Amino acid sequence: MKVAIIGAGGKAGHKIMVEALSRGHQVTAIVRDATKITDKSVKVLEKSLFDLTADDVKPFDAVIDAFNAPAGHEEQHQSSLAHLTKILSGNQHTRLLVVGGAGSLYVDDKLSLRVVDTPDFPAAYKPTASNMGEAFLQLKSHNDVNWTYFSPAAMFMADGKRTGQFTLGNDRLMVNAAGESTISYADYAIAMIDELEQGKHIRQRFTAVAK
Repeated sequence: MKVAIIGAGGKAGHKIMVEALSRGHQVTAIVRDATKITDKSVKVLEKSLFDLTADDVKPFDAVIDAFNAPAGHEEQHQSSLAHLTKILSGNQHTRLLVVGGAGSLYVDDKLSLRVVDTPDFPAAYKPTASNMGEAFLQLKSHNDVNWTYFSPAAMFMADGKRTGQFTLGNDRLMVNAAGESTISYADYAIAMIDELEQGKHIRQRFTAVAK
């Protein structure tokens, strides 16, 4: 497939790019700084997410959004996704796969209490989690975009091992047999590219936890 990865120079975006390349997909990295992409097999579009147009994304089978809003500008999690849904509106060819957050996952069977709203949720992460959660709610209203939102487990481990051993879920925060809610970036990347290839969660959210 022809895949564009927004934020391919970041930690999560890079892992996803490596996984996509290992499976033979044609990857274009959309980054603000082209020097961050050293793999010569990767095409680079040096452009801000907010400057992307409908014509920019039209050639791709999928756009993977691994954008990470800078500290102090967490509202960009909302505005960035709003911009992407705008330029992809009505485009039935190009999927949008979003690297989401765990804060909007639910901790109860009734799906009434989100992780971000629990008493022990760290205050330092609330701006990011709250804005990502609101962005997800807005995304759910877009029936004219073929979106998929992928929430990681509670502990998203940048340097964790690539095991290929994980369990998928939907809207609830998951824990493994040890009672832990963790996933490595590398395993997350596997699950993301699996979804790219299999398309099992069109206009749905899913999550994954390491076994």
